[in-house]
Amino acid sequence: MSEKREDGYRDKLRNLQIELVRLQRHLIESGEKLLIVLEGRDGAGKDGSIKAILEHMSPRESRTVALGKPSDREQGQWYFQRYVAHLPAAGEFVLFNRSWYNRAGVERVMGFCSRDECERFLDDVPVFEEMLINSGVRLFKYYLDIDKAEQKRRLDARRNDPLKQWKISPIDEAALRHWSDYSKARDVMLSRTSTKLAPWTVVSANDKKAARLNLIHDLLSRMNYRQKGRAVRPAPDRKVVFPFTAKALKNGQLAK
Repeated sequence: MSEKREDGYRDKLRNLQIELVRLQRHLIESGEKLLIVLEGRDGAGKDGSIKAILEHMSPRESRTVALGKPSDREQGQWYFQRYVAHLPAAGEFVLFNRSWYNRAGVERVMGFCSRDECERFLDDVPVFEEMLINSGVRLFKYYLDIDKAEQKRRLDARRNDPLKQWKISPIDEAALRHWSDYSKARDVMLSRTSTKLAPWTVVSANDKKAARLNLIHDLLSRMNYRQKGRAVRPAPDRKVVFPFTAKALKNGQLAK
């Protein structure tokens, strides 16, 4: 990337991060509870997006939740139970780096849950999310989408970068082999769980920087807070971030 383009990105990101700080001040003062769910393929850029969002926000009122493999005890709980403990309280901003949607993605594709368990999840999750929203949680769900060639490039880069070794897992190694399975699981998940109350928003994430800027821009544009600035206008690029509809399954907006 040229120095000029890099400077442009930094300036835009800084302006959006200033808006995020203003939004956080509003959340603290109003007691609103904000929950962001970030899903996507391995290598889609979830970590980078979260870092860009939280970089200048108060760590006391904002946090990331990235749960690992459930314990034996957790496996015997109600499926949503271990996630409930991490929901935002009044004035808090919480991002889930993967979430309960693991059941419709990784668990389904890798055989970590049964078909009946996945079907039950797909039936239950709209009800669960309606409960959250009715309790006062502001819920936004983003799916970061990349194509197969870009995923391969990013996973290869991880293996060769000594600072990213912690990101490598057996699940990553299986990602490309199960590309088509993950595509089918994604399509079912989006179709079955995008509701009027809790719709999915898709982020076309082949360009990491454009994805980060437009994801943040979209989030800010959907929130009301005092001193909302010029950086939130005009609307984000709808070629990069757009509401999920059934048409996206057929018109090429989602990577196949």
